[in-house]
Amino acid sequence: MKKVQSVEEYLEVNTHYKEALEILRELILSTSLDEHIKWNAPVYSFNNKNIVGLGAFKNHFCLWFFNGVFLKDTHNLLHNAQEEKTKALRQLRFNTVEEIDKPLVLSYIKEAIENQKLGKVISPVKTTIKDVILPPELKQALKNNNTLKSAFKGLSASKQREYCNYISEAKREATKLSRLTKITPLIMESKGLHDKYKNC
Repeated sequence: MKKVQSVEEYLEVNTHYKEALEILRELILSTSLDEHIKWNAPVYSFNNKNIVGLGAFKNHFCLWFFNGVFLKDTHNLLHNAQEEKTKALRQLRFNTVEEIDKPLVLSYIKEAIENQKLGKVISPVKTTIKDVILPPELKQALKNNNTLKSAFKGLSASKQREYCNYISEAKREATKLSRLTKITPLIMESKGLHDKYKNC
């Protein structure tokens, strides 16, 4: 997906779910949340803390609750997009506009706001470069290039791991070095290995 500058532009890019996204947006804006564009998608915050985001994909659209793990979810509607990996984030997923139960969706949003006010959050665990197991090829490259090392340190722990795994998973030494050459400019640009596939 191309980089969007506004929520209106995001809706235009995702015309297949435009009506549904507008309904969800209207529900969110009926609360006290502030609207922003983050990670190339609409995100809504309270006191600068992310509460909920809109998402549109090929076969479904959704609300992302940043600390959705604390929602009661008595209707059992929330999804964990990545079991074993995602601790706090939960997704309220829809396939059609008819599935949107406005009062129910609004109750989830309001509960999420209340949870934030009560301080119910999972703080991200900071992972340092030492906590990520560096393959020898990457370790040597970082040792030889301080600019590259600085750029790598600036990446999130998940992006660091993606790069380490990408090299480690190669069986041949030549392939490992080829992959190192490929990822070096991405690291220098502070990009993740799979950034171009995200939000698609």
